Amino acid sequence: QVHVVESGGGLVQAGGSLRLSCAASGRTFSPYAMGWFRQAPGKEREFVAAISWSGGNAGYADSVQGRFTISRDNAKNTVYLQMNSLKPEDTALYYCALALSMGGGRYYYTANDYNYWGQGTQVTVSS
Repeated sequence: QVHVVESGGGLVQAGGSLRLSCAASGRTFSPYAMGWFRQAPGKEREFVAAISWSGGNAGYADSVQGRFTISRDNAKNTVYLQMNSLKPEDTALYYCALALSMGGGRYYYTANDYNYWGQGTQVTVSS
């Protein structure tokens, strides 16, 4: 079994920054891609960012491109999401997910491609 646990959420003013962390534990067979999704009240879950096992490939939603940066430390089985220039519309429950990938260079945009999910961490951006 694989466990995924997010941390680092909180309340921040618009224009501020937060760094989310996500730790994977258990039978984490490599390679695996990692991704971040978010869900705001009354809205569907949406893709935020994803990164390949190697860390050399990453993708972002248009809404966060240039403001958010995803990275990973495979020695710690941890992925990070650095969020800068936060906006009220970034307010959501942020989920981390793990995808068992076929190769070290792949990452995924679609929630259905992910095998394991965390419980989420709340990010609230005040105006």
